Amino acid sequence: MIWLGIDTANTPLSVALVRDGALLAEYTSSMALNHSLRAMKAIEELFEKTDLTPQAIDAIAVSEGPGSYTGVRIGVTIAKTLAWTLGKPLVGISSLRVMACNALYYGELICPLVDARRRHVYSALYESDGTGLQQVKEDGHYAIETLLESIKTINRPVLFVGTDVKLYKEEIETTLGELASFAPQPFQLPRASLLIHLAEQEEQEADLHAFVPEYRRVAEAEANWLAQQKKGTQP
Repeated sequence: MIWLGIDTANTPLSVALVRDGALLAEYTSSMALNHSLRAMKAIEELFEKTDLTPQAIDAIAVSEGPGSYTGVRIGVTIAKTLAWTLGKPLVGISSLRVMACNALYYGELICPLVDARRRHVYSALYESDGTGLQQVKEDGHYAIETLLESIKTINRPVLFVGTDVKLYKEEIETTLGELASFAPQPFQLPRASLLIHLAEQEEQEADLHAFVPEYRRVAEAEANWLAQQKKGTQP
């Protein structure tokens, strides 16, 4: 079975082709490039390098968020378009779970983290038993102080993963002390091959008509509108 994996949920871009569990080719970049210009080109290059055609794939895996609104939309739109055009099944996987999978064999708590600006982050907590990831804290949009205090109460070692962790490293160390450790740089990037690994474990494919990104928060414009509406209903 041949899988195409697409992860454009945040600044890093990663695409991969995997056949029967063996990696055929993968492209991963941490450069802040325009995914709308680079993603399809990267996918086309994978097919060229592997001498495969899009029709040869059997399924598509995509990182469904949370993360950059634009990045998540681009990846999901490409994946849905390809799945619809080629008539292939689509599986969506949490972008945070993909990041956490870098530390699958860590053996303790894993905290993937993505900056959401204004001292908020997209984050979750996972625990690995060496064979899979169990969710301890659900994917969400958290104030960094709230997230760290909730982790502190668990009182267990935790590994932070993600290219944005550096933005909060000093605060993490201050709050958690020796409980906190940080993944080496090569393990901070999401990898489409791991996305595929997770997708292969899913029992149900996505409904193409109903499948949408998992933003885990409303857009700023929508939040402002809701705030205005709430004010307007007050006596």
